[in-house]
Amino acid sequence: METKQILETIRMIEEDNLDIRTITMGISLLDCIDADVEIACEKIYQKITRCAKNLVSVGEQIATEYGIPIINKRISITPIATIASAAKATSADCIKYARALDRAAKEVGVDFIGGYSALVEKGFQGSELAFIESIPQALAETDYVCSSVNIGSTKAGINMNAVQTMGDVIKQTAEKSDLGCAKLVVFANAVEDNPFMAGAFHGFGEEDVVINVGVSGPGVMKRALEKVKGEPFDVVAETVKKTAFKITRMGQLVGQEASKRLGVSFGIVDLSLAPTPAVGDSVAEILEEMGLETVGTHGTTAALALLNDAVKKGGVMACNHVGGLSGAFIPVSEDAGMIDGVKAGSLNLEKLEAMTAICSVGLDMVAIPGDTSAESISGMIADEAAIGVINHKTTAVRIIPAKGKHIGDHIEFGGLLGSAPVMKINDASSAEFIQRGGSIPAPLHSFRN
Repeated sequence: METKQILETIRMIEEDNLDIRTITMGISLLDCIDADVEIACEKIYQKITRCAKNLVSVGEQIATEYGIPIINKRISITPIATIASAAKATSADCIKYARALDRAAKEVGVDFIGGYSALVEKGFQGSELAFIESIPQALAETDYVCSSVNIGSTKAGINMNAVQTMGDVIKQTAEKSDLGCAKLVVFANAVEDNPFMAGAFHGFGEEDVVINVGVSGPGVMKRALEKVKGEPFDVVAETVKKTAFKITRMGQLVGQEASKRLGVSFGIVDLSLAPTPAVGDSVAEILEEMGLETVGTHGTTAALALLNDAVKKGGVMACNHVGGLSGAFIPVSEDAGMIDGVKAGSLNLEKLEAMTAICSVGLDMVAIPGDTSAESISGMIADEAAIGVINHKTTAVRIIPAKGKHIGDHIEFGGLLGSAPVMKINDASSAEFIQRGGSIPAPLHSFRN
């Protein structure tokens, strides 16, 4: 690299909050399957602690040697519902798996472990329904376990029975623990190599153990756009592409170095711009830098479309191994600009839903009144799943029914999860729609063979 590029990267780190958001080790647990739940849990604990024993120390070494902040070290594992089904596990049995995961995460010192998950886009198998029913208690009892459920895909359609169940599960999770819902996400078209929580799991098509990297850089992107104020959108897109290229290069460097030192394969770099509550680290502020008075006003969805597309184009030029979600995240509680938009009245649930049609995920870290019905939550999940299924993209819902809170109240999560104003939802009932059950068939364009 030229001296100018090195100095530019140093400035990005020191002034613009550039960091590696996570290095995530994906671990297959298929060789831990056992008909005896206790034996399976012990196998899981042993494999995770053996494979990830040096993950945190290697991450810290790389951060020190290269001067690149690495914020989180995480683990993703094979969806536990599959492991549990082999043992014909009950809901009570499934919680034993969660405890084993939590114990392993604490032993190796990671921030989160993802993969307390089920893939039920076409229906329930084995112990999957019992597993899903265990989620509220599992998240209440554990500190580091994250959970996800995939309820739809473009190829399979939407499992509306699972959608209805997840509305109830989210309500129960909110009742049992303050942070449980922040560690639970409902997907359509979930990806197998996502390094970000709460939706990470290690897919069945992956290698036994891999390292995936999630980069970040909203502050860097905003600073770059400040230099092209008033220029045409062609220039804006080109600026975003070039900046994404530099950010991705750094992620690739860290991922390859970590995989070499840990003796495992390098998986992917996830290009997603992931905000934090810190000032100057906001996706909303990038959109406002393009000329919007505040995020949520007319033009917001177009601005986000440009950003998302240009990030992908720049990233794939920098690294052959791009995967995960790769775009722009819009979690309300984790983005200071999004929070300001909600407070100003310009950003509401309907606008967020429109934005999710073209960004990386969906309704993310959105606080809603605690008395919201399970059917209304299921309706939100169904809407997001429909956007994902029809548009052949990943969408998700990580919604927080704020216990005892009402519209306009504020809820604090702390750390990277931030805080959020409680948002207004549509008061009209979705109950009869959700209670129909069954499945919404796959769209015609899913048949591509």
